[in-house]
Amino acid sequence: MTPDWIAVDWGTSNLRAYAMQGGRVLAEAEAPDGMGSLAAGQFEPALLRLIAPWLGPGEMQVIACGMVGARQGWAEAPYRAVPCAPVAPGQTLRVATRDPRISVQIVPGLSQAEPADVMRGEETQIAGFLARSPGFTGCLILPGTHSKHVRIAAGQVTGFRTWMTGELFALLSRQSVLRHSVAEAGDDPAAFARGLAEGLAGGVPGALFALRAESLIAGLGPVAARARLSGLLIGAEVSALPVAEDCVVIGTGALAERYITALAARGIAARAQDGAALVCEGLARARQEEHS
Repeated sequence: MTPDWIAVDWGTSNLRAYAMQGGRVLAEAEAPDGMGSLAAGQFEPALLRLIAPWLGPGEMQVIACGMVGARQGWAEAPYRAVPCAPVAPGQTLRVATRDPRISVQIVPGLSQAEPADVMRGEETQIAGFLARSPGFTGCLILPGTHSKHVRIAAGQVTGFRTWMTGELFALLSRQSVLRHSVAEAGDDPAAFARGLAEGLAGGVPGALFALRAESLIAGLGPVAARARLSGLLIGAEVSALPVAEDCVVIGTGALAERYITALAARGIAARAQDGAALVCEGLARARQEEHS
């Protein structure tokens, strides 16, 4: 089967493309050509390098989401203000292209006035989730460098909050004094649980330097220090969530499992869904909306 459109998830570090036949993924490809590594004028060539095998003599529709629509991206797609549906009819930004074989549209991100907040890319995963669970009311958590807590009701994003948990972990473990005590990799569930309890109790600022001190005088190992640091930061993040709430973590792997564990400790029985699969469903929804 030949694709009838192409879905693109274009972040800061990576470019991912999916050859689509309706809502079915026929093939996928990835390149390290994220927004952060491209200058103006380099976006179309980077895209063509990746999707060229899927193109024919006619025009191929490309629907893209993520940081490609940021101010530093290919073209700035203005934010849509919440409360609103994650994607909406006629709201994609059409980008001028030189190659007549492609027609590129970018899905805009979402913004919130008070407290001020923005997202790009996550709105597409949210649309994919709601395509599967249209009656959902509650909170979606999207872990990552900048973790998102997103409130959903009646098919709309009613509000959201961003936590810089992943970025703080990277900065503290690699650029602060803790870099001398924290391992580059590894896990210790017991140490994570201890850090999580401290984070949930609100003890993060005072507990951070203790990781360094314990490594010097109490034999705290670098893997255990890494796990405790992760527990501290994730615990502080989820401590703000109401207990009586339906909650879904959009993600897979060890990070999603840590959030599920943290939420359980908070008294919230959460479940996880694969975010990568939801991107294609969300972009398919954006394409349907565009043609409605």
